[in-house]
Parts: sequence; C-alpha cells; structure tokens
Amino acid sequence: MEIACLDLEGTLVPEIWINFAEKTGIEELFTTTREIPDYDELMTMRLEVLKKNGLTIDQIQEVIADMKPLDGAVEFLDWLRTQMQIVILSDTFYQFAAPLMAQLGYPTLFCHNLTVDDAGNITEYNLRMPDQKREAVKRFHELNFDCIAAGDSYNDTTMLSEADAGILFCPPDNVIAEFPQYPVCKDYQQFRAEFEKAQAKIRESK
Repeated sequence: MEIACLDLEGTLVPEIWINFAEKTGIEELFTTTREIPDYDELMTMRLEVLKKNGLTIDQIQEVIADMKPLDGAVEFLDWLRTQMQIVILSDTFYQFAAPLMAQLGYPTLFCHNLTVDDAGNITEYNLRMPDQKREAVKRFHELNFDCIAAGDSYNDTTMLSEADAGILFCPPDNVIAEFPQYPVCKDYQQFRAEFEKAQAKIRESK
C-alpha cells in the first residue's frame, strides 16, 4: 500500500505568506522556502516583521479566509484518494490551515503550532520536530508503507529523498537546477501521470 505525502502551500493551495505580503505590501514577507532553505531562519524573520509592524494572527487569518485551493487541486485530490492514502506534510501551522483543509475535504495534516498571546500577537512558532517531513516518511516506512512524496520547495526535498519516489510540482528554477533527479510537473494532469508512473514502478519492484 502506498501513501502520498504532499506538501500544502504551492502544491495544493497558494502560499499563505505571499498572499499576506500582497495584502500588507511588506516586501520581506514575500520570501518563502523557495528562497531560504533554513525554515528556522525564515520563521524568525517573519515573526520579527510581524512584531515590528504590529500585525496579529487575526489579520493573517482574514487573508486566509479569502483563499482558495489552486485550480485543479480538489479534483486531483479526489482522484488520488481512489489510488492511495493521503497525508499532507506541511510547514504551515494549524492556526492557519483549518479553512483550507475544509476546502480540500479534510485530508490528514501534519504541521506545526503557534503560540499566540491574548492580544493576538504570534510570540513563538513551535516545530513538531526538526525535519518533520523526512521523519514522517521514515515512520511510514517503518509501518511498511511505500511513500510517494511531492512538493515545490527546498523544505520538501528531504522528504522526496527519503520517499520511494519524489515529484516536484511547479518548483522555481533554482530548485529544479539543484535537484534534477526529480520529475517536474507544471499542472495537475502531469502530476497525476507522474503519480501513476511512480505507483506502477513501486509495484513492479515488489
């Protein structure tokens, strides 16, 4: 039995921080894991920007409430559910993801958590564990699942390397150049085809 381990932002839904950056006009918030591989460095910068500008979780959640899945994402997930189990492995936070999970049909989500004070200020980010995407794939392997992993950014590449098959979905050119071993998909039709290829290859190897 296979498990699909999918990234969330940039793979199924738009980037939350980019949408918030567009709303606020703050240039630093356009930076994502596509540019900065070190997630701790990225989140430290983001929290400093929020504090400096007096921005609260309520303002971020207002932006998220208006967001929709990427065109074709819901239909892709509906198809993928007929083929294998699905787990979303994301570096977002439960306080951000809930409205988006509802629109995606509530797939299982492993992500992180935020500490928020009474005034709505985000005071701390709490990682589930270091490199949680790779570690989740390792645990699935220990349970005798085969894993097909897919994402778009630097922070997805460790789970792609740990999985039985890895796929890049609409990644930036710098990620494509650094990780040429993974097939690149530009739309959900190609994404589906690569999942079918990976599933067939895994089953042929048994």
